[in-house]
Amino acid sequence: MTPYSLRLRLLVTGAISVVIALAIAAAGISFLFSAHVERRALAELSVQLDQVLSGVERDSEGQIYLSNRPADPRFNRPLGGLYWQILVEGRLLRSRSLWDHEIPLPVDDLPDGGEHIHMLEGPDGQSLLTVERSVILPRRLGETPMRAAVAVDRAELQAALRDFASDLLPYLLILAAVLILAMAAQIAIGLRPLGRVEARVGDIRSGRSRRLGEDFPTEVIPLATAVDALLAEREAEISRAGMRAADLAHGFKTPLQALLGEAGRLRANGQESHAAAIEETVEAMRGHVDRELMRARASLHRKAARCNVADVAEAVLRVLRRSAAGNQKHWEVDIAPELAVGAEAGELTEMLGAIAENAARHSASRVAIVARPLGQQVEIRIEDDGPGIPPERLSEMTRRGARADESAAGSGFGLAIASELAETLGGGLELRPGNPGLSVRLTLPVAPPET
Repeated sequence: MTPYSLRLRLLVTGAISVVIALAIAAAGISFLFSAHVERRALAELSVQLDQVLSGVERDSEGQIYLSNRPADPRFNRPLGGLYWQILVEGRLLRSRSLWDHEIPLPVDDLPDGGEHIHMLEGPDGQSLLTVERSVILPRRLGETPMRAAVAVDRAELQAALRDFASDLLPYLLILAAVLILAMAAQIAIGLRPLGRVEARVGDIRSGRSRRLGEDFPTEVIPLATAVDALLAEREAEISRAGMRAADLAHGFKTPLQALLGEAGRLRANGQESHAAAIEETVEAMRGHVDRELMRARASLHRKAARCNVADVAEAVLRVLRRSAAGNQKHWEVDIAPELAVGAEAGELTEMLGAIAENAARHSASRVAIVARPLGQQVEIRIEDDGPGIPPERLSEMTRRGARADESAAGSGFGLAIASELAETLGGGLELRPGNPGLSVRLTLPVAPPET
């Protein structure tokens, strides 16, 4: 796919969109997970705080102590990550995990049973998620106000978030790959109508169809309709141009007939050389007029053009075998009987006649005509055993008026006209050095299927 490929652009844009969307989704999921973990941590801290408060008692000396300590081993391990402390009657009771550190509770004005949540600094400088509650002890414990707090190291919560993110990443990558593959399949299916448009255009070029039609998705129908309208306009223009060319060619015929009449009068007066010159010029012009008439007809009937190569070649050879240039030559023909090209019989006769006549005129004793299918084209090769043409002059031989032998008869238009007509039909003409002689390669489109 090229950088200008619509498929590539859609695929790259879609892949980038998928990656961005999944990155945003990952950030959102991580945020929700973090909030969920924090809520669970607060719920656990609240339960731990209830356990701490339920264990408050007075000893025989009237001192407040904690008779039932929380069972979590982190409370008993120095810097264990889970901490509790109680401020009552000017004394500080705390878990062994705090060691000699005090959680710096802010000054709060809490009602009895009121609870606050803080982010405070821990014993090792870490951040603590802290739940603080203010209570008044019952009458049996002296109705004394007390502040109790339980805290957890936020590093544990962040570690849980990191673990979650690392577990989530492979699944996001798999999801991204699946989404991109699904998007690629969607693009392939979505762009399939454009492939059908390309195939229909190929059918139009080869003559198998005249219009794109309307059996396309709704979004493609306007394009197909516009192309069909353009094709209709082009056909109308070609038709008008063909008719104008035909009118122009017909318009030349009357003056040419008048010139031939003038040549006859000159001949009757004994001016043979002048009459011959006029007649030669008229014949050349008449040949051009006939060819233009043929091209005009071809432009009007191009889509249905079809002719059998073997039949046309045989017709050309029947004429050449009776000519002075071809009656003494050995003709070799190798053409499949069913081979057909997309051209009128007159057009192929024009091209084959010009090439074969040229080969007969310059060959020593042999001319071969071979035709083979070549994909969507038919290759017709005409080879002779004559002196050939210097390689540096091959390209100029298809220009009008060019002749390999200036002393020989001929106008130099045969190969040029054959080349132009072949290109008009969608093929081409190429001259190559033979072994010996000259090899002319004529290519024409394969004939459309018979209807």
